[in-house]
Amino acid sequence: MELIVARNREDLVKARGGGEVALVPTMGALHEGHKALIRQARARADHVVVSIFVNPLQFAPNEDFSRYPRTFEADLDACRAEGVDVVFHPAVEDMYAPDRQVSVSAGRMGELVEGAARPGHFDGVLTVVLKLFNVVQPDRAVFGQKDAQQLALIRRMVADLDLPIEILDVPTVREPDGLALSSRNRFLSDDDRRVALALSRALRAGAAELTPSRIRAAAREVLDTAGPGLDVDYLVLVDPATFAEVDDSYEGMAVLAVAARVGATRLIDNVSVTLTRA
Repeated sequence: MELIVARNREDLVKARGGGEVALVPTMGALHEGHKALIRQARARADHVVVSIFVNPLQFAPNEDFSRYPRTFEADLDACRAEGVDVVFHPAVEDMYAPDRQVSVSAGRMGELVEGAARPGHFDGVLTVVLKLFNVVQPDRAVFGQKDAQQLALIRRMVADLDLPIEILDVPTVREPDGLALSSRNRFLSDDDRRVALALSRALRAGAAELTPSRIRAAAREVLDTAGPGLDVDYLVLVDPATFAEVDDSYEGMAVLAVAARVGATRLIDNVSVTLTRA
């Protein structure tokens, strides 16, 4: 089947056949992490739609919206190779009317951790995801665990708004040296990349411990000794359901998350850990 490129709702209606549909929302610049999402979608539905849309609502004025990589033709080649049925590639004006007033609020969870570092970011994410759900009408949607807080908020939105969509997740895909795959990795120089490896090393060091205080300390030590060039935004250990920081009495599953700037590039990463009492 030939890959169909849809630009608007009408195009999608014409392209949609019978059977179940899985959506993979992306901002393009596709890499092996995105391909893992597509493969999960292909395994769980009859038809796969990949959206490619760099969403201005989730970027603050001082962030990298204009710099964000746009590689549409290469993305189409990747989608063809992975057996994608439809690529949804709307223009900004097709997604947002000039007099748009209504957005989705991410609530308290959206103000924590990544939301505290990037105010309003998750409102923009949830708004575009809800719009994509409404336009594409998928039965399932697939997201990566690398954006753990985003994934948790999308699950919460689906539950709170009674959306008839199953949310699937895929583990973080890493390069052989441990760096989490990201469309922004292409901006790292060789020196930047060596510094950036401190993020995954810190997470591995933390995950080797069992109590909150030891996990934080082990991860922080790696970051503190990474040398110049690493500007840490946050290192947190949080409840995966709320993204509130856990205290030393907490037991069970948690997320150890880190964000940092390496040169001009901001990277995030996380790992799930199981906590026990000392």
